[in-house]
Amino acid sequence: MRIGILGTGYVGLVTGACLSDFGHNVICLDKNTDKIDKLKNGFLPIYEPGLDTLIEKNVVAKRLEFGTDLVNHIKSLDVIFVAVDTPSGRVDGEADLDNFFIAIRELYCLADSGKLIVIKSTVPVGTNKEVWKILNKEGKKKFDVVSNPEFLREGSAIEDFMKPDRVVVGLSDDGVKEVMKEIYKPLYLRDFPIMFTDPQSAELIKYASNAFLATKISFINEVAHICEKSDANVKEVAKGMGLDKRIGDKFLHAGPGYGGSCFPKDTKAFIQMGKFFGAKQNIIETVIDINDKVKNRMVDKILSMFGGVFTKKIVCFLGVTFKPNTDDMREAPSLTIIPKIQGGGNKIRIVDPQGKKQGEKHFKNVSWYENPYEAAIGSDLIVILTEWNEFRALDLNKISEVMRSKNMADFRNIYSKSEALKSGFIKYESVGRK
Repeated sequence: MRIGILGTGYVGLVTGACLSDFGHNVICLDKNTDKIDKLKNGFLPIYEPGLDTLIEKNVVAKRLEFGTDLVNHIKSLDVIFVAVDTPSGRVDGEADLDNFFIAIRELYCLADSGKLIVIKSTVPVGTNKEVWKILNKEGKKKFDVVSNPEFLREGSAIEDFMKPDRVVVGLSDDGVKEVMKEIYKPLYLRDFPIMFTDPQSAELIKYASNAFLATKISFINEVAHICEKSDANVKEVAKGMGLDKRIGDKFLHAGPGYGGSCFPKDTKAFIQMGKFFGAKQNIIETVIDINDKVKNRMVDKILSMFGGVFTKKIVCFLGVTFKPNTDDMREAPSLTIIPKIQGGGNKIRIVDPQGKKQGEKHFKNVSWYENPYEAAIGSDLIVILTEWNEFRALDLNKISEVMRSKNMADFRNIYSKSEALKSGFIKYESVGRK
């Protein structure tokens, strides 16, 4: 099958690479000529483990290509996936669909009747209907429109695509069901769940899923706050909760709050959808508020370690991306925490395996280091913000020996207090534990 992908962002690139690996002939299209030129030369605009290898494999096999000219390719395409970015809008987090609808209108002008359009972008409920109206206005042309939301986790996107919990397909015409089965045939044959539903439900499944996962994170961070006040251990509480099959152990890890491209954006959009339909989403409003407060609580923890007097200190941050195995800085806790402690003559050092390129756009007057041991020399505080594998087995003795003041704020609960103190640290803070 000949498939076109509109948009070469995170979703578009992963989708295009994986579909080409399924054996389809795929072209990823983008108007950004610089981005396409770099992709043609093997340079990816994002970091995602294994994506470079997968793209190279399928480019060599001539199943995957990149281009800017939709006009010259559109006639040869059987199916067109729209994977245009839909960021938070300027007003209250409502999804910005401007570029998305520009792409849809361009498809109407250029595509022949009969094309199948698959919406991969995350879009509010009712968007599929609007797209159908645009593409089928006045009966001049006939298009089928399918909603097929993505459920990719940054850092494990390829595995998520190849071994999904489910594939959700929202359609109004059962006639295209077989086409979607053909697209996802390798998954269908291996009995991965493919759920066919109506477009509105498919659109809402994506938002509701992310809103619920964000709720779990904010909930366990609220539990962590109680644990700190009561001498309970949030890791033990989460473990006990997670053993209940009705709850499960996923997303019950206390920390400095969620970030990234999905949870912040989709929870805000979820609230706006509720307002649009007259169905106020009180829980998710609270979830967002809690998440903001959690990030600020981490700042308070740092200040409390020094008796509230925090000046002329050297602070080493281990990790600034919102999670490991990605270079994504969007809504990362570090964007809140670091600026709030930069005053008072404090100096900031940062170690992050992939965060420097994006981090340099956000942080000014900071120093970047290649490894924690060099960054720790003469420092007063080590703060773990991202649980990269490189930070999970540190020689704490080696680090504490070279520090000026031996303090650790472990906001990912990687180590224990006893472990830190035995290694020479004087003060140790974590989240939800004494």
